[in-house]
Amino acid sequence: MFPLRDTQPSYSRPVVTIILIAVNLLVFLFEFSLDDYSRNQFIALYGLTPDNFGIVNIFTSMFIHGGWLHVLGNMWFLWIFGDNIEDILGHAKFLLFYLLCGVAAALTQTVMTAGSRVPMVGASGAIAGVMGAYMLKFPRARIETLVFIFIFFTRIDVPAWLMLIYWFAVQFFSGVGSIGYSQASQGGTAFFAHIGGFLTGMALVNLMGARERYYRRRDLYW
Repeated sequence: MFPLRDTQPSYSRPVVTIILIAVNLLVFLFEFSLDDYSRNQFIALYGLTPDNFGIVNIFTSMFIHGGWLHVLGNMWFLWIFGDNIEDILGHAKFLLFYLLCGVAAALTQTVMTAGSRVPMVGASGAIAGVMGAYMLKFPRARIETLVFIFIFFTRIDVPAWLMLIYWFAVQFFSGVGSIGYSQASQGGTAFFAHIGGFLTGMALVNLMGARERYYRRRDLYW
């Protein structure tokens, strides 16, 4: 299932979400401008390698992507879900929330693949945190979703909780299924980063607290 849009309105301009998308795209355009050797060196230097862990790399790796589909897919998910979480947290707290989810995602993946020498890159762990928060705060929102059925594509509206639980289940079982395979020399999707980010987002969105006007709107319309 691939989300196309959601029905949950946002009542403020998603400034931080837009800036995060812009920074990710600009970094990727810089990567794309490099030759293959320089690009690989760039990823090795600024990606997060579990076997050669670096604190700074936790943050730099969040803004590096491995290809056009990788970056555009991540930024689309951030655009769909990020504006609403920024709306309820406020701009500054949303940025802190996003970075903390990314840190938790990176640490989870590092612990689970401690011997890997493959750099981890991508914003998907932080965005998974946004999705976890969205599931808690807007479970009844409708997500217009593109679904592949046999040889056809169709669009259906599904509740946010259903789509996001399905997404989390795919990450969880894929992550469990990958246990036991060597991570030392093989790349792939960082499923454990998605799991860690998602669960952290669910925890943090309540710990950090929503803006007062969010509660006023909720009391008025719910």
